[in-house]
Amino acid sequence: MADLARVITRALELTTRLDQQAALQSFVDSAIEVTGCKYGALAVLDSRGETLQFVFSGIEPWLAEKIGTPPKGHGLLGEIPDDHYIIVNKINGGHYPPNHPHLHNFLGVAIRIQDRVFGRLYLSDKPGGFTDEDGNSMQLLAQAAAIAVENSRLYAESNTRAQWIAASRAITTALLEGTDEEEALQLIARQMRRVSMADAALIVLPSVGDTWACEICDGEYAKDLIGVEFPAAGRAQTVIREGTGLVVDAMTRQKNLLVPELARFGAALYAPMMAKGTPEGVIVLLRDIGKPEFDLADLSMAENVARQAALALELAGARLTQAKADQLEDRAQISRDLHDFAIQQLFASGMELSAVRNDLAEQAVPGSVLEGLDKSINSIDESVHQIRQIIYSLRDPQATVPVVERIHREIATATGSLGYGPSLDIRNLGEEITSGLHTEVDDELGSDLADDVVAVIRECLSNVARHAHATAASVDIRIENHRIEIRITDNGEGVKTELSRRSGISNLAARARRHHGTFSIRPNQEGPGTRVEWTATIA
Repeated sequence: MADLARVITRALELTTRLDQQAALQSFVDSAIEVTGCKYGALAVLDSRGETLQFVFSGIEPWLAEKIGTPPKGHGLLGEIPDDHYIIVNKINGGHYPPNHPHLHNFLGVAIRIQDRVFGRLYLSDKPGGFTDEDGNSMQLLAQAAAIAVENSRLYAESNTRAQWIAASRAITTALLEGTDEEEALQLIARQMRRVSMADAALIVLPSVGDTWACEICDGEYAKDLIGVEFPAAGRAQTVIREGTGLVVDAMTRQKNLLVPELARFGAALYAPMMAKGTPEGVIVLLRDIGKPEFDLADLSMAENVARQAALALELAGARLTQAKADQLEDRAQISRDLHDFAIQQLFASGMELSAVRNDLAEQAVPGSVLEGLDKSINSIDESVHQIRQIIYSLRDPQATVPVVERIHREIATATGSLGYGPSLDIRNLGEEITSGLHTEVDDELGSDLADDVVAVIRECLSNVARHAHATAASVDIRIENHRIEIRITDNGEGVKTELSRRSGISNLAARARRHHGTFSIRPNQEGPGTRVEWTATIA
């Protein structure tokens, strides 16, 4: 017979626990003590009613390890009512796993939190059998355990919220300090993985064509997940389209998992990156199999930080625009200085030399002297002409040099640092462009996009020279359907995790997004090395 005072004492002690694991263990231990039985266990259930966590008492840990997987809650265990207890004082037979003790009697009671069954308490092997008083006592103790669990949840949620706020503050500080896009996104992924206790944090952004891919990943699985594409029919793109986050209880339960690389994970959380109502990407948090599910509080906080991630992309784009404006202003200043000082000085020097040359010609000096002066005068004239060309180029980069010619110059420049000449193939509406004199490409792209195209090629080839250790590279450009696609491949060492988002080409993604395009860097599917793909929409 259970002593009511002792039950109440144990119940009050339970309600003071703020650590959930300690509260659950104390609940099982108290249940054994109050009823006088030999074995006790608590099965914590997930949202599908399956055992997520198993807390036991009365069995040595080494024996529990030999028994292995905890019971799934079928048979007698599955008959425990949600609002009452069940007592079986004579268990005949039964199927037990190896090393599991044979049970003689049983008491089961559910722990309810609001309208949900949080878990089930299993008690067995009480000398003389269980009584209704034991059942009523366990129901009282279960109510106290429910209060303890809810208190511990609220306490943990409060601590987690404080950590989310601290992480949000760190991210905001980084953005205000002018951290570039890649570092800001890496910081966001790292902070979100830490405070959410996730095992992987992914940031999915626009990639080649209409595809989306993991561009940022924090966690031990980063090497395997960066570059993984997320199909249109999958959850990530659904979240992107709808602008609403979601929580998945376990990736392993999904019948048609469209991203097989996620099969190794359990619980998942998807938070859209929204900027002014426009989706910029999605953040995916993943936990290993067997770890607790994400809840709505996690989702709410993750969505807030995801909005900051979208802000990071917007700020990066604004900084790039400002940088281009500053560059144009610098060009204008340089062109004014060249015109007002250098050209005027050279022109005056040329005039003086011409006058001297004419005076000497009248004095019958040797022809070699006159030839030397003529060469100097011609050299000054050529210098003036070249500086004027530079001035025009600074004022309008497209005024003197067609974009195809500029691309050829980039290829020639890269040859010196690479040690070999990259192949170049340019096609406009299916027509191969071989000469730098083709100006129809300039008409097609416009000056702003043409500048970015040249910059993309320059940065990619520079990256190949510095990191790839390749012996061959190719540049393929396709212009059609109001879109330009650039593919740069090499046969080098292949893409590295740290290189894919932390290198001299890190601003390529920002350039692509500014023109409503995409950017990706991944291993070359047609052989060794790396493939960079960059696209933009032609306005």
